[in-house]
Amino acid sequence: MMGDFLFSDEPEELESEVELGTWKVLIVDDEPEVHAVTKLALSDFEFQNKRLEFLSAYSGAEAKELVKAHPDAAIVLLDVVMETDDAGLQVAKFIREEAQNNHIRIILRTGQPGQAPERQVIINYDINDYKSKTELTAQKLFTVIMSSLRSYRDIISIEQSREGLEKIIVASRDIFATRSIEQFIEGVMQQLTSLLGIADQAVYATTLVAQNLEESSNDKLIVRSGTGEFEQSEGKELDAVLPHEQLEACHKALKDKSIIYKDNYLFAYCSSEYNHNSMLFISGIPKDLSDTQRHLIEIFSQNVQLAFENVQLQQR
Repeated sequence: MMGDFLFSDEPEELESEVELGTWKVLIVDDEPEVHAVTKLALSDFEFQNKRLEFLSAYSGAEAKELVKAHPDAAIVLLDVVMETDDAGLQVAKFIREEAQNNHIRIILRTGQPGQAPERQVIINYDINDYKSKTELTAQKLFTVIMSSLRSYRDIISIEQSREGLEKIIVASRDIFATRSIEQFIEGVMQQLTSLLGIADQAVYATTLVAQNLEESSNDKLIVRSGTGEFEQSEGKELDAVLPHEQLEACHKALKDKSIIYKDNYLFAYCSSEYNHNSMLFISGIPKDLSDTQRHLIEIFSQNVQLAFENVQLQQR
């Protein structure tokens, strides 16, 4: 009984660890002791509720394969002298020039500073820090990892914003170019999939709601088009096709003229030039949306209704 009790919590712990996420740190050094000491010194490290995931390489050749296999790695702790006197420098050059990875933070560690003078290395190679192994105490290692992760986080955030802006531009171009309601809803779903990173096999139930431009006095939300379970709901009142829990979220989004997020779905109020109340409902979204994704949804929802009304005007 005691054994059963002790082992019963293990699946939950494993599940929690998976959901937590990690920062990938590549350790590149030909001395196994360096790997062991580094992992020990950073064993309890945590940043933004994510722990470190260590990946080891013991030569420059192994390091290059590791870099190619893990393009999302945040940091590489890179020894200079391995199978050759400049193996580490060649790895740094490979990362930036051949792998075209400008995100990963390269921290050069050397036990022989005279072999690769700091000034020359900093000038000639795109690295982010240079440390002698003798000076890199546990506390200094903690500090350099923390500062490097903050830099990596900010770089990724900027890159996501840039990619998101490109997607918004493409989405606006594609959606405003549509000539029918069917093309419109298909375009909306395609762009939302791109913005949110939803897998193709996920289940979507999406409804774009808006009154006919000539029915501005009607305050009922009518399903105009949808996918999944809402395919057969066109022409019905939205209140009649939503379960109670979702209906409450919908009414709150409508009242606050905002976006309401739940575990796996959201309601987004869409602004209108004609003062229509319009709602966009999306389910099957990722549980943990980033701030960038939320911002993109906000921008997207502000433009969706304008595009929809543009389609209606063209059809008239």
